[in-house]
Amino acid sequence: MSLPRQPGIPHPRLPLPEGQPEDLAAFQQWLSDAIPLVNALGISEVTRRGDALTWQLALAPNLNDKGTGFGGALTAQTTLQGWCWVTLWLRERGIDRDVVVAESSQRFLAPVTSDYRLVCTPAVPEAPAQLASKLAERGKGRIALTQQLYCGESLCLEANGSYAVLPSR
Repeated sequence: MSLPRQPGIPHPRLPLPEGQPEDLAAFQQWLSDAIPLVNALGISEVTRRGDALTWQLALAPNLNDKGTGFGGALTAQTTLQGWCWVTLWLRERGIDRDVVVAESSQRFLAPVTSDYRLVCTPAVPEAPAQLASKLAERGKGRIALTQQLYCGESLCLEANGSYAVLPSR
C-alpha cells in the first residue's frame, strides 16, 4: 500500500511492519511504502547472513549517460542500505528508534557495468556489541558500517557510514 503524496504536505511516519524481524520481504515492502525512492532503485533480492546485509540490484534503473552506474544512485543505495542494517538490527532486539546517517563517504574504484550486489557489514567486528552497550548506558549510540559494491567479483565501490541511533522521544 503506497500512501498518496501531495506537495508541501509532510509524509506521516509509517510504523515498522508487524511480524517477525527476519521477514525481509515484509520489511522491503514497508521500506518501499515509507521511502518512495526505493521503488526506483532496482533492488531484486535482500538477504541477511550473520552481520552481512546483501542486496542484489539491477543496473538498468541506475544508469548514467555513459551506460554505467550513476554515482548519485549508488551513493543513495549505500546510505540507505546502512540505515536498513541498523533498523533491522534494532528490530531484532525489539527496539523502535529513529536512525539517521551522521557521516558517509564513498570511493569509486571501477565503473559499474552490470547488475551488482551491495554488501553491508560493521566496519569492525565488535561494532554491534559496542552499539548495544551504548544504547544500554546512554539510550543512544553510533555504529560505523562499510558497504561494498561488486560487479561479479570486482569491487567497484566502497562506502563508509556512521549511523546514529537517536534516544527515545
